[in-house]
Amino acid sequence: MSGVSLAVGPRTDVDKTSTSSSGEKGRRSAMTAAGGGALMGSLRVIELQLVAFILVFSASGLVPLLDMLFPAFASVYIIALSRLAFPSHAVSTASPEVFRGSKLFRIYVVSGTVIGLFLPLAYVLGGFARGDDHAVRSATPHLFLLSCQILTENVISGLSLFSPPVRALVPLLYTVWRIFVIIDWFKDVWFNKSLPINATPNVVAWFWFGRYLAIANLGYFGVNLLCFLIPRFLPRAFDQYFRERDEILAKSEEDKPVQVPRSKPSEHKSD
Repeated sequence: MSGVSLAVGPRTDVDKTSTSSSGEKGRRSAMTAAGGGALMGSLRVIELQLVAFILVFSASGLVPLLDMLFPAFASVYIIALSRLAFPSHAVSTASPEVFRGSKLFRIYVVSGTVIGLFLPLAYVLGGFARGDDHAVRSATPHLFLLSCQILTENVISGLSLFSPPVRALVPLLYTVWRIFVIIDWFKDVWFNKSLPINATPNVVAWFWFGRYLAIANLGYFGVNLLCFLIPRFLPRAFDQYFRERDEILAKSEEDKPVQVPRSKPSEHKSD
């Protein structure tokens, strides 16, 4: 999510290389890479299972029309970019890895999944159980857009038809749009909702949970946009794309046969 499915790709090549190398250091690196890949793989399976549920759940009239139309617009725009502006240069069928994160980055990714997906889903389900329509309508648009983003990222990450810049623009487009949706969520829970006079401790805890959850999502995805996607992920994707293009052009120039100019026969003037 937010570039996670695209940034942290499968580590199969690294695992094979590390396993074949001798020494304790190679074995440890292979185990670490395998553990990280298994963690991210299982995380993607969980996300896809939740996406199927959230898409059905959000199609019940709780998502505004503009938010419903945005995934269609983003998909058309992404396909147009992949065909017209940034066609893929990849020769292999696997999608290239744009950003290889460290262990700390993976912790950051998992925390984002909890803050952005699991807790809002629990908040919406709790709103249904409590009959809190305000909570359901406030958080559902964010969940709908995030589910569409995860689905798009998982589809694109498995295809080589999309170049690194196009893959980097997917989380960028969705995150920018969701920032405004989260701001509306923040306004709803902080300015348009108040505690009843005789509120029980459970109601008070639920009330502040919704408020702090909106702040956490706004802070996390704002930092993700301004500190990771724009300054790090997007430039690295463009650098990889143009480097691949230059390598292909250089190789094509080397493969061109050298044409030796033929000497013209000398013309002798007849006396």
